Amino acid sequence: MPVKNLLQDKTAIITGGTTGIGRAIALEYLRQGANVVVNHLDLARDRPHLESLLAEARSLKASDPSVGTLEHLPGDVTDPTTGEALAQHAASRFGRLDICVSNAGVCEFAEFLSTGADLFSRTVRTNLDGAFYVVQAAARRMASQTPRGGSIIGVSSISALVGGGRQVHYTPTKAGVLSLMQSCAVALGEHNIRCNALLPGTIRTQLNDEDLADDGKRAYMESRIPLGRTGATTDMAGPAVFLACEELSGYVTGAQLLVDGGLFVNLQ
Repeated sequence: MPVKNLLQDKTAIITGGTTGIGRAIALEYLRQGANVVVNHLDLARDRPHLESLLAEARSLKASDPSVGTLEHLPGDVTDPTTGEALAQHAASRFGRLDICVSNAGVCEFAEFLSTGADLFSRTVRTNLDGAFYVVQAAARRMASQTPRGGSIIGVSSISALVGGGRQVHYTPTKAGVLSLMQSCAVALGEHNIRCNALLPGTIRTQLNDEDLADDGKRAYMESRIPLGRTGATTDMAGPAVFLACEELSGYVTGAQLLVDGGLFVNLQ
């Protein structure tokens, strides 16, 4: 029997929450009883993902009243006001802010010698600047509410720990997210705010779907993973619940949790 209601009546914000890892976390938080506000860019190509997420959330709640409520708010995380608006909306709508998942990110493979300034700037602005702004806005809200406290989760990557020849513009941003969570754990402990990083391995999302469509490349990658498969977005949901739940991880802060099927320990 699955464990339920671990996040009952908590309130969470999730950036990049309509697709991929963010979507999987949002749905599991709802199942665990949390109210969730997801951020998205409101691009035309993304609206079908938002609509299907809202429909799935309604279906979950119709079958189980203990399921949380889903809301959404558009905005670009590279704009500091987006994080502020997201935290404000969640607190105004549901009374407080308990959980922040900084998940929004971009990853475009490119050769280092030909990587342009625009790609580098866009990657840094979204992955690192955006994380800083959203985390800061959430922390300000958590530190000012009564009682103080909350859980902040930065979605980093196994790429924070290893090199990638076609990810030279990307890996430093994910190392930065890991470092951000470590420093925030020190800065925010006095406010009872826990800060931890999730480090996905090879999780199949829209960001790498084209790359993994190469059967040879996928087979090679799976041969390096001790569990023998690439990850699904749902593999990230349980760890995200663990880090959000005070009863399960109340003394965990400044930590990094690899969710990679054992890939990192087999990189040799």
